[in-house]
Amino acid sequence: MRFDLVPMPSAVRDRPRDGRGYPVPAITPWQDGQPQFALTDYGRSADCAQQRLCSVCNVLMPRGPVWRVVGAAESAAIGAALAGGRPYRNLAPTLEGPGHRACMLYASMVCSYLARPNARRGLTAEQPDELTAHVVRGAVRGELGAVVGYADYEFAATGAQVLFRFFDVIEYLPHDNAEAHLGELRAELAGTSRGPAQPTG
Repeated sequence: MRFDLVPMPSAVRDRPRDGRGYPVPAITPWQDGQPQFALTDYGRSADCAQQRLCSVCNVLMPRGPVWRVVGAAESAAIGAALAGGRPYRNLAPTLEGPGHRACMLYASMVCSYLARPNARRGLTAEQPDELTAHVVRGAVRGELGAVVGYADYEFAATGAQVLFRFFDVIEYLPHDNAEAHLGELRAELAGTSRGPAQPTG
């Protein structure tokens, strides 16, 4: 689906754009006037974490639930836990910060890597480590990503990274192709969404 056909949250509409017209997320670094979509800017990520700003639109997130888009491995683990009636308790940190529900539904559809199972990463992490080893040019997303809502998050800023942990899954919206979320995004933007769906596997 063309990104310009995906309904855009109003705060995302105010973001800077790249040459194609894509809005650039708040935590995306720029180099030589070009956004580096596969990478994360440490300072921007720290500011968002400390001020409770959405990592996509840079606007304040109210106290309460936050959302993020997860890849195949984490989506599968969450789905398996929920299907087995178990809470999902992955305390491993991640570099991906949280955002508004609408912003993450939107991001899941317009980011080509997040949207499709056969999509490949365009960049490699600058200094790969245990948290960024998966950020490799050409790596495939894999089957069944998801937009996931959590009751809350915590973070720690190290010398070079901002690490996030998320608690208590409140919504699990899996997708093979993220276009599956189009109706939910439209309802969220129109204010007619029933809110977070109960998480099921």
